[in-house]
Amino acid sequence: MESLEDELARAHDLDVAELADAVESIGFECTRCGACCKAETSCGSGGDAESGDADGDEAETEPHTATVFPDEIRRLQDAGDYDFRDVARPMPYGLTEGEDGPEGETFEWALQTDGCGDCAFYEEGATSETPHGDGGAAGEAGTGACTVHDDRPLICRTYPFSVALGGTSQPMGEAVDEEGVVRAHECEGLGRDIDRDEAEELAAALRERAVRELEEAIAVRENYEPVDVDGDVVVHDSEGAKRPDGTPFDATPR
Repeated sequence: MESLEDELARAHDLDVAELADAVESIGFECTRCGACCKAETSCGSGGDAESGDADGDEAETEPHTATVFPDEIRRLQDAGDYDFRDVARPMPYGLTEGEDGPEGETFEWALQTDGCGDCAFYEEGATSETPHGDGGAAGEAGTGACTVHDDRPLICRTYPFSVALGGTSQPMGEAVDEEGVVRAHECEGLGRDIDRDEAEELAAALRERAVRELEEAIAVRENYEPVDVDGDVVVHDSEGAKRPDGTPFDATPR
């Protein structure tokens, strides 16, 4: 099995032209359906955000989960004068429900969600000039948009595509199509024509994302030190252990 460092070297060597060829071969145009920005069961589909009740039956909401790097969180904070928790939440994997709420250790951050489990930056009723082939936009045609579109994270810029390298993430489930190292995940915009300039822009973002994900994984591994959680939530990212509000974690509760 290759090390993360080996995979990082492979990511740096990815050829943008070849990635763009793959994107062109699969085809893509964002339809602004909003599926990549919404929870699997959300308020708009008959569920109740507070009770989890959908059509009278108890239903589990699967919140929208998109990885966001620490520097991307800060960029979003600066762009909209947001507090840390307005932008990001601890990745839920590894956390358990304790007497006073979630507790445990987890790795990395996810974009914040609203009461329905949708991305906090998705807005119904908004309008946005969405470039052809731009996988980060949200909303049904003319009715919704990403409110931080220009500053959205790499995972949103590259959806529904990912690169099949060890140590890189696979968003929104298994791949439904692939060409070389490029994988395409479920999206109604797949199979549509995309021009070369847009394919190359998306390909460059794909390579950047692959590099960044591997750099982040290596830094998390190097900085990780087990902590005594003691009922708290601790998030380990490339900058060390943090509390859910993004401040450094120490063993002394504030």
